[in-house]
Amino acid sequence: MNSWAGYAWLKDHFKLPVTQRLSILSQIGRDRKTNVQDGVRYETYRPSSQPDNNPVAHLAFALKHEGIHLELLSHAFANIDKQALATWIASEPSGQYARKAGFLYEWLTGDTLPVPQVSGGYRNLLNPDQVVTADTPIKNARWRINDNLPGTPDFCPIIRRTKMLDLIKDYNCAERLQDMENDYGADMMTRSAVWLTIRESRASFAIEHEGDQKSKIHRFALAMGQYCGRFEAPLTSAALTELHDNILGTSTIRHGLRQSPVFVGSGTQEMGSYVHYVAPDADDVEPMLKGLQTFMEKTKSKNPIIRAAVASFGFVFIHPMADGNGRISRFLINDTLRRDSALPEPLLLPISATITKSTTSRSSYDRILEQYSRPLMDQTTSDIRFGERKTYPDGVVSDFEFSGSDTLRPAWRYPDLTEQSEYLFHIIHETIEYEMRNQIQSHQAHVKARERVKDFLEGPDEHIDRIIRSIEMNNGQISNKLKKEFSALADTTISEPIREVVTHYVAHRSQHQHYDPQAEIEALQQEKDKPDAIVLY
Repeated sequence: MNSWAGYAWLKDHFKLPVTQRLSILSQIGRDRKTNVQDGVRYETYRPSSQPDNNPVAHLAFALKHEGIHLELLSHAFANIDKQALATWIASEPSGQYARKAGFLYEWLTGDTLPVPQVSGGYRNLLNPDQVVTADTPIKNARWRINDNLPGTPDFCPIIRRTKMLDLIKDYNCAERLQDMENDYGADMMTRSAVWLTIRESRASFAIEHEGDQKSKIHRFALAMGQYCGRFEAPLTSAALTELHDNILGTSTIRHGLRQSPVFVGSGTQEMGSYVHYVAPDADDVEPMLKGLQTFMEKTKSKNPIIRAAVASFGFVFIHPMADGNGRISRFLINDTLRRDSALPEPLLLPISATITKSTTSRSSYDRILEQYSRPLMDQTTSDIRFGERKTYPDGVVSDFEFSGSDTLRPAWRYPDLTEQSEYLFHIIHETIEYEMRNQIQSHQAHVKARERVKDFLEGPDEHIDRIIRSIEMNNGQISNKLKKEFSALADTTISEPIREVVTHYVAHRSQHQHYDPQAEIEALQQEKDKPDAIVLY
C-alpha cells in the first residue's frame, strides 16, 4: 500500500485545516510514475525516496518535489517544532531547501529562527516556470534567497502556470480589438464605446439582482468611463472610497473601508440566513489590500489577463467595502486591462454582459466564486453563529459572529487564483471574439435599417428607432398601437416596405456566431504549436 509524503503527509500528520487543494500529491510506492487526474498531479516515488518519519524531513521533501503551498506552510509552521527546524537548517547551512524553509518560516510567521549565518549561492524562492513571480526578485542576504514572491505576508496570491494559462500569452487583447476596428471602422468602434459601457453597467447590476435601477446603472457607467485606468493606485483606501461613492452615490449608508464583519449569504426572515462566504476580519482588510496593490506593482510585465483576474477576484474575496464589492471587482478587470495597454480608450469590455448572457454563464460565474469559498465554509461551519446585535465603529449593527478567523486567515491571505485566471481568460476571449462583434454587427444592422426606413418615412432617429423596435418585438408585424402613434403607417404603401426592411435586417442581425470554448481552446493550441511562432511572456 502506498504512503503519503511531503505536503500530504504534513496535512494528515498535523490534521491541518487546509482548504485549497494540493496540485501535487506525492506518495511512496513500488515504481516511479506520474499520473494526472482532475488537474492534480499524482507522483509516485520508489522506496529509496522515502523521507524519515518526521515533519522536518517531509517539509524538505515537499519543498524539493512539490513547490510552495503558502496556506499549508502557514498552518504547518504553527505546528512544526521551531528548534527541530533550526537544527536542520544549521546542519545544512548551504542547502537550498533548508534555506527556503528558513526564509518561509520567518516570512510567514514574523518570528526569527535561532540559526547561524547560512552560505551558498543565491536561489530563487519560486520557480518562474511553475508559478507567476515578481518581475524583479529581492535579494535576501540572511537566507541567500532571491525573494520573488509577488505579494506580501498579508496577501500573496499564487497562480500556477497551467497548460491553459500558457495559451494566454499568445492572446493579445489590444491586437484583437485593433482587428475589430479594421473590420468595422474606427467610427463604429468609437460609437460602440458608449453603449458597450451602458451594457456593462446594466449587466453588472443584474449580477447583483438590481437590474431595474436606471439611475444607478447610468451612474456606474459614468464612473467606469471617468475612473478606468485613472487612479495612480486604485486599491488604496482613498481611491476605493472615491470610486465607491461615485458608483453607489454619496447617499450610500457606508463610506470607505468596512470596520465590521461581513458575509455573503442568502435566505429569508422566516428560514434564516445561509452563509456562502465569510470575508476576512475588518482589521485585516487594509493590510490585505496593500498586499494586493503590491502584487499589481511587482508583476507589471506579466500577462494583463492574469493580472486582471488577480485584481478582480482578489478584491472580491477580501470584500473590503460594506456594499458594491462585486461591481468594483468587475470594474477592476477593465481598469487593469486599460493600465496594461491591453484596452485602448474609450473602449470598455462588457464583461458582466458575457457573465449574465445565459443561466449557464451566470452559473459558471457563481461556480468559480464557490470554488474558492465553499471549502472555506465547509472547514468552519461550526464557527458561524448569530447572537446579540452589536454596533461596530463604522456604524454597522450586526448579530453575525465568526470564530474561525485563525483557521481561515492563511486561505484568505494566500489564495490560489489559477482557476479564476483561466475562467477570466475564457470570459475575455468570448467577450472580444463573439459578444462585442455580435453587438457591433447588431448595431450596424440597426443603423442600416434606420437609413433604409428613412427612404420611405422621414423622422428623427428616436422615432425611427421606436418603429424598428416595435416591429421587431411584434415578430415582423406593425401593431395597431404603432399605427396610432405614427399615422403614416396606416398607408400600406409606406408600412409594407418598412416592415420588409426591418424584417430583413432583424434576420441578418440574428445570424450571430456562438461561442464554443473547446473549439476555441483547440484553435489557440494549433496557433501556438506553429513552428515559426515567437512567444514572449
